[in-house]
Amino acid sequence: MVTIADVAKAAGVSPSTVSYTLSGKRRVSAETRRRVERCVIELGYHPHAGARALAGKRSHILALAVPLRSDVYVPIMMEIATSVTVAARKHSYDVLLITNDEGPDGIRRLAASGLADGVILMDVELDDKRIPTLGDLRTQAALIGLPDDPRGLSCVDHDFSAAGALCADHLADQGHRDIAFIGYGSGIYRRHAGYAERTLAGFRARAEERGLRFLPRPCEGTYESTAGALGRILSDRPDTTGFVVQNEGAIGPLLDLLRTSGRTVPEDASVIALCPEHLPERYAPALTAVTGPAKELGRIAVEQVVSRITASMRGEQPTDELVLLAPTLTIRESTGPAPQHSLPR
Repeated sequence: MVTIADVAKAAGVSPSTVSYTLSGKRRVSAETRRRVERCVIELGYHPHAGARALAGKRSHILALAVPLRSDVYVPIMMEIATSVTVAARKHSYDVLLITNDEGPDGIRRLAASGLADGVILMDVELDDKRIPTLGDLRTQAALIGLPDDPRGLSCVDHDFSAAGALCADHLADQGHRDIAFIGYGSGIYRRHAGYAERTLAGFRARAEERGLRFLPRPCEGTYESTAGALGRILSDRPDTTGFVVQNEGAIGPLLDLLRTSGRTVPEDASVIALCPEHLPERYAPALTAVTGPAKELGRIAVEQVVSRITASMRGEQPTDELVLLAPTLTIRESTGPAPQHSLPR
């Protein structure tokens, strides 16, 4: 069993400093507090429940679980994490960032440590294994993401199904009938990441309604993988004139590869991206894009978890809340009417 002395040794402080950090009885520097908290989580130290009850204090800390996997777009994850931190400070909370992907075990250790009053989960999967653990431990939480079954939870997310449908509608309205959907790497779909699967499902349903022929293709986001995906698309469906891209890493390579294949954007091929708000204007031509406010996700998630913590402290039943942020379609230079001439073979 990990002891307070073990935590003190790992953090390079005295056992009394660890005790003060966990109890809040004395002020410690922010740097020392963060070091102690990190060691508590890494070692799996569980403060004695009776001692915490006697202290009768909240930690005023929110834990933010952000699994930084190699197949996620880190800049947008960090943008959301920053917005969580800013919003938390407005409610007098600090944020403890948990970046390792430990699944349910990490949530159990965090709850047992008593370090955080509530948890915000990011990168939520449709069948996320962390969610049942939250219920078992009665930990107040908010999710940035939407699981298959959101009952009993507070969740906020972009409406990815609507975003996929917007892409299909826009290209159909421009007269395109053969469309390719270049998505994330296959691993993201295998683990059922909600943002990827919901977008593709929304696109697929609307494409079928509009009578479009479409090819979904996963892509790892490198130049080589994008070239492979585009090559297979043009081999299987050479008359493809519309491209939907939900993969930040594939956008630049796709535009380059279309040019080198003799297809001018948007005269020969239209490209619409699902991406963060700051990306579309960085490309030439500027991208028609479906975007959503990333900062709003963090703000709303903090408000949700703080509301649940407050209700729980009052002995009230926390209110479950599902918020879906509507996507925005901005038409720029990368989409236009379907070409009437023959395409390069």
